[in-house]
Amino acid sequence: MKSQDVRKQFLDFFKSNGHLIVPSAPIVLKDDPTLMFNNSGMAQFKEYFLGNGTPKSKRIADTQKCLRVSGKHNDLEDVGFDTYHHTMFEMLGNWSFGDYFKKEAINWAWQLLTEVYKIPKENLYVSVFEGSKEDNVPFDQEAWDIWKTLIDEDRIILGNKKDNFWEMGDQGPCGPCSEIHVDLRSDAEKALKSGKEEVNNDHPQVVEIWNNVFMEFNRKADGSLEKLPAQHVDTGMGFERLCMALQGKTSNYDTDVFTPLIEKVEQITGLKYTPNDVTLSGVEESEEQNKTNIAIRVVVDHVRAVAFAIADGQLPSNTGAGYVIRRILRRAIRYGFTFLGTKEPFINKLVEVLANQMGEFFPEIKSQQQFVTNVIREEETSFLRTLDQGLQLLDNVIAQTKGNEVSGAKAFELYDTFGFPKDLTALILKEKKMSFNEVEFEEKLQEQKTRSRAASEVSTEDWSVLIPGNVETFVGYDKVENEVKITRIRKVDSKKDGILYQIVLDNTPFYPEGGGQVGDKGTLVSANETIEIIDTKKENNLILHFAKQLPENIEAGFVAKVNTDLRGSTSKNHSATHLMHLALRNLLGTHVEQKGSLVNPNYLRFDFSHFSKVSEEELRQVEASVNAQIEAQLNLVEHRNIPIKEALDKGAMALFGEKYGDNVRMIEFGDSKELCGGIHVKNTAEIWHFKIISEGAVAAGIRRIEAITGDAVKDFYQNQENTLSEIKETLKNPQDTIKAVVSLQEDNAKLKKQIEQLLKEKVGALKATLEKDFQEVNGVNFLAKQVDLSMASTKDLASALGSSKADSFVFLASIEDGQPNIHCYIAKELVASKGLNANAVIKELGKYIEGNGGGQPFFASGKGKNANGISEALVKAVEFLK
Repeated sequence: MKSQDVRKQFLDFFKSNGHLIVPSAPIVLKDDPTLMFNNSGMAQFKEYFLGNGTPKSKRIADTQKCLRVSGKHNDLEDVGFDTYHHTMFEMLGNWSFGDYFKKEAINWAWQLLTEVYKIPKENLYVSVFEGSKEDNVPFDQEAWDIWKTLIDEDRIILGNKKDNFWEMGDQGPCGPCSEIHVDLRSDAEKALKSGKEEVNNDHPQVVEIWNNVFMEFNRKADGSLEKLPAQHVDTGMGFERLCMALQGKTSNYDTDVFTPLIEKVEQITGLKYTPNDVTLSGVEESEEQNKTNIAIRVVVDHVRAVAFAIADGQLPSNTGAGYVIRRILRRAIRYGFTFLGTKEPFINKLVEVLANQMGEFFPEIKSQQQFVTNVIREEETSFLRTLDQGLQLLDNVIAQTKGNEVSGAKAFELYDTFGFPKDLTALILKEKKMSFNEVEFEEKLQEQKTRSRAASEVSTEDWSVLIPGNVETFVGYDKVENEVKITRIRKVDSKKDGILYQIVLDNTPFYPEGGGQVGDKGTLVSANETIEIIDTKKENNLILHFAKQLPENIEAGFVAKVNTDLRGSTSKNHSATHLMHLALRNLLGTHVEQKGSLVNPNYLRFDFSHFSKVSEEELRQVEASVNAQIEAQLNLVEHRNIPIKEALDKGAMALFGEKYGDNVRMIEFGDSKELCGGIHVKNTAEIWHFKIISEGAVAAGIRRIEAITGDAVKDFYQNQENTLSEIKETLKNPQDTIKAVVSLQEDNAKLKKQIEQLLKEKVGALKATLEKDFQEVNGVNFLAKQVDLSMASTKDLASALGSSKADSFVFLASIEDGQPNIHCYIAKELVASKGLNANAVIKELGKYIEGNGGGQPFFASGKGKNANGISEALVKAVEFLK
């Protein structure tokens, strides 16, 4: 059965049983501060389990893109080494929100697996929760009794809290679960040992394929459990593992989920992948072939995770979720580089295969195919350059190492600062009969993790609910001031921000951070006090107002007042972003799509897809277009709560990676039509003026424009005018300022040429003088001197002197702007015959000037802070020849 059919049959089965089929949420979570990525099928439904929202249907089914590479669920280091772990995977799931419970969930699971998919019953085992005295939760007798009607009792296993009690996190909804495991071993293996003994023991052919979670508790901050007001079902079935079972394979990678990608890698590299069945048949496999297999598994797994993350709007970067994506991609590049011999970008070529495979169910990968390909190719090119630099840096470390062991601190510096992988360092050192101190490396790694964990550590108390029920609503599109009551509060303590309080209001005018727009600030005012709201965010469908203190009387009535100055400036920038988006698409082409934005009171930042620099003339045209729309005094046309299909039919732009509901809000300013939940001006005339401040690249195929509006533009032009006045004053107020500046530049160019000529003459004269000062030391022409030249000229002189004599060792020093610099030239024949290394010379003598440097074995330079150390460095230089 093909994987596309497996997916379709699952969805069709639950549709026939009254479930609403919903699309996968984006793999990248933008408005959930508790998660970077969708790491389970239930993530997009958290608000319903928490009681903060109402689902479209009480029964839902879907296939969800998931990513587990950080935090509690982290499978990254397992990927490639076994046959069933993945970074990105699909989770097939069915959900009940207060509707059916254990009986229906278990019976449907059994019916689908045995009657629709026709998995032999004798290959299946199930587990139920054995109970927990610690949590005062009894053995799950109900699940046991249901399973007894479907499967032999000796195939039912009791599971402990670790295996059979599922929790969303340290706090929140949780409950016992019932897992279904499949035994894919050969008959001979089954005869030797029961599958029951292999369940949950990491056997690669005895794996869990489906977990039925029965949500009936809420875990509180103190660790205790309380009953939820309703019972829910949350199930998840691993799509890749299910395909393995249905296609008669013993490895996920041997299914048609991965084989097209593997075939493409084989075609590119000329290497062959060994299917798992061949390995299990007892055929001897060389260590080299095993490494090849692991590397191919890493590449084909990781390209899926990276491609879908980019298609959903998360670009590789150096921070947050972007760093995780970059790390996954670099792991794949490095495995290709080390074990598949790929020294040129190649992973990007797999995107087309992926798009053809999965485009039917996940249209975003098809529509974003070219963009994803370009981003991955640029990242590959960049990291391959980094690997080359890392190899040079490692050579320098080896040159400075006495003995056969490199310090763990140095290996960690290569890993942490330059992104040079630990195992590649180990591999290269092994080839040179060396190693590094792994204990010290791990100590440094743990220190870094501890620092990182401490910096982000957050302690969250339980909600104190003052007004029960879903009474919270947002009224901020119509009001900036409103009478409110507090419905719930909780305390949050973090290393970063200290103690803060999160306040939820019944009818808030405060806009929560989202869609690139910052959250509102303002005040809560009662008869007796004023509480400052420093930020507003959204979490699990609740609008959270952050304050440094709580009101004395939390049950009092308040007036919520938004800071209208800040909101006004923000709304101008937000509306200008829409106008600029339209202008860019009209000017550059419809390939331009928003890839990120920041809208705050001070400026706007807009990231968009475009593969070349936007010229000055094009930027002027964009400015002119936006300002023309401002001058046209276009009224805001707002469509609230209209069907998404109607909005798209009207021409509204939808952004990839955003999660839209069935009904949306559409914003129109003339020809600009976008789906948007943000705050906008009522008329474009309020923006006053639009000015682009900068344009540049932020990633492969992504450009960034920063711009200002309103009062910020007035301040900008005032500063420009002040600067011009200062320039005029400096130039003695000439009649023609531009002519005066041009004349000054011409004079400067002439003087520069004269100085360059004088320096050449000075270097030439010094060279002739210093050639007489060479000394013969152990068969080497040695020279160590301090000269009165710039750093660049000293470097040129050292090279010229070294080239003037055979077997030369030249060490020169000089001082420029109070900072000492040193340079070492060693004839290449001496590098080869005597093992001398200019790099090592600079590293050692650089200590005397409190500096460092580097270069090649035959020429290296350094710079320091202590000019008084030059004399001692000159004296010590000769010791390298003794």
